[in-house]
Amino acid sequence: MLTVTAKTRSPSPFLHEPLPKSQNPNPKPSISQQIHCFNGSYHKPTYQTERGLQFETEDTFFRHESATGRDLGVLSAALYKQSKQQLRVLDVMCGCGIRSLRYLAEAKADFVMANDGNDAHRRVILGNLKSIERGSGDEKRWVVTHFDANRVLSECYLKREFFDLIDIDSFGSDSSFLRTVFNAVKRDGLLYLTSTDGYSSGGHRPNNSLASYGAYILPMPYSNEIGLRMLIGGAVREASAQGYHVSPLFSYYSYHGPVFRVMLRVHRKALPDNRHYGFISYCNHCGNSQAYSWEELGQMSCPCSNTIGSSSLVVSGPLWTGPLHDATHITKMLNLAEKWGWVGDGTGTDLEKLLSRMIDESDPRLPFGYIKLDEVPDSC
Repeated sequence: MLTVTAKTRSPSPFLHEPLPKSQNPNPKPSISQQIHCFNGSYHKPTYQTERGLQFETEDTFFRHESATGRDLGVLSAALYKQSKQQLRVLDVMCGCGIRSLRYLAEAKADFVMANDGNDAHRRVILGNLKSIERGSGDEKRWVVTHFDANRVLSECYLKREFFDLIDIDSFGSDSSFLRTVFNAVKRDGLLYLTSTDGYSSGGHRPNNSLASYGAYILPMPYSNEIGLRMLIGGAVREASAQGYHVSPLFSYYSYHGPVFRVMLRVHRKALPDNRHYGFISYCNHCGNSQAYSWEELGQMSCPCSNTIGSSSLVVSGPLWTGPLHDATHITKMLNLAEKWGWVGDGTGTDLEKLLSRMIDESDPRLPFGYIKLDEVPDSC
């Protein structure tokens, strides 16, 4: 059982700030890129540029602020390609197709299936991918499909078409794909999963979090971290049911949405034990947090009280209680970002700070959450 008093806890992890305009790798287009109307006014810009790649958005769902999440996905994908010498990507909910384009152009994916349930976006997606030669037959680099997420994952399994990386940029707390996604990912492949359900991570919809991720979440002050652990825990549960084991390579929270993104590596073996899948408590009296295993159910108490089941104790779970990042993997991501010119020499300072912070947060000895400074004197 991990027990850490409030005064030793780390300050505010996972509160990543937005990129300053000068650092944003996804700048807004200039006036010359906007579409001119006959009456002299301008339409909302539809052409964007990200990491030097131009693409169109029109009425598809797109956020400039998600550029950092796309950077992290591309870096991990490129490292996988370097290690395995192959990279097949399934972009399950591709939107305008910018993620698919970046996997092809930057991570050098051998093949990308860009899928979006809305076939009205087909023209935009095709237009954005046309800069990459499509190829044909066994040399085909990309295809565009329009199916429900679970259908495309199931059909890939039935056709024995497996992928090295599956990116699911979903909205809300839709976790129905967590079971089918393991049918389509390769052994030792990567899963890039998303949740935007801030209400559940904040403990405001415990029945929803229980239905979606198998975790009953109650309000805790570090809800951003809880949202990441809830998402990973849901994947751990579904993976174990199918004989898989998943481990996080990195976990990323962004203020817009909010958005919780986790990159998981899939291992073809059952979870060896439940030491990283349990419960987290928070004491509203002293601010202490600690983890409990399944064997310790019914024995939960806080060091500030000798009473088991104290009214000041809040417990959430089951969820992921292990490290949220893999320091070795993130160090390689940072080195690759430097090689590509994304960080260093005064550029990309926000991405560099983010990756460096993730490396620091990888320490398994770190406690959960953070503590407010005005609570420190009371807990000393």
